[in-house]
Amino acid sequence: MNARFTPGPMTCKVLLACAGIVLGAGARAAEQPVTLAAHFVISMTHVRVGELIWAVSFADTTYLASANGKAAGVFSVLVKGEGSVTTHGTMANGQLTPTSARSDVSDEDGAYDVRMTFDNGDLKHVENHGAPPPKDLVRVLPDYLHNVEDPLSAMLIPYGEKAFAPANCAKTLRIFDGRRRYDLALSYKRIDSVKISGYAGKALVCNVVLHPIAGYKVDSLLVRYLAGKTDLEMWFAPVAGVAVMAPVRALMPTLIGTMDINADEFAERKVAVAPVAPPKPVEVAPLAPPKL
Repeated sequence: MNARFTPGPMTCKVLLACAGIVLGAGARAAEQPVTLAAHFVISMTHVRVGELIWAVSFADTTYLASANGKAAGVFSVLVKGEGSVTTHGTMANGQLTPTSARSDVSDEDGAYDVRMTFDNGDLKHVENHGAPPPKDLVRVLPDYLHNVEDPLSAMLIPYGEKAFAPANCAKTLRIFDGRRRYDLALSYKRIDSVKISGYAGKALVCNVVLHPIAGYKVDSLLVRYLAGKTDLEMWFAPVAGVAVMAPVRALMPTLIGTMDINADEFAERKVAVAPVAPPKPVEVAPLAPPKL
């Protein structure tokens, strides 16, 4: 998934999902290339612990999303890790479908590189390089890897005519990050407002419930603490140029306080495409009159 910022692998993965980029699975293709860039400040009990930078570009029927971040500040001893994630995919028939994803992570499990490819929503291939995962994990069975998405693609929330309709929260995100398989069940909570650089307006707030599936330790105190809790929130705002919602804030309880992942920049820009010049007429010399 994304970089590790919280005290534990599962929390880190949820954080990346929460702060991931949202392009709309049901979004219509952009009329011209669009790029959304955002910067998040990650704080714990009002103390800054890290940052996350992400960007997404999409045009016609394809998208490219990336995120990177690291822990920082006085809590970096507790909140360990840094990393980056990139994903590619296609948009067609009202759906966003990842084709490949890669994450480079360094955290309490060590440094490792995960690469995945997908085929119509199913995991096709996964490679893990670097530090091996711990052995005492719930096994990730093949049946768990159908109809799944990488963390960044999973966060892409589509909408039709109404961006802030409660129905846009009614979904379950089935996520596989290359090592862990989990669901995030979303439901409508309220409409709020945000004012940050690049955006001021309404935000759709969804309640989020974590359901670990596989790839985690059964005796993990952190997983037991987070799983099933109903006080995790994700805030979404619309992206100009496409019918998609992107996250602008996430609130997540942890064992040492509430983690606040808050955007201080949320800027969309259309990428100018140079017009193609019409072909010049071919000048042909007149034929000499035939000799008699």
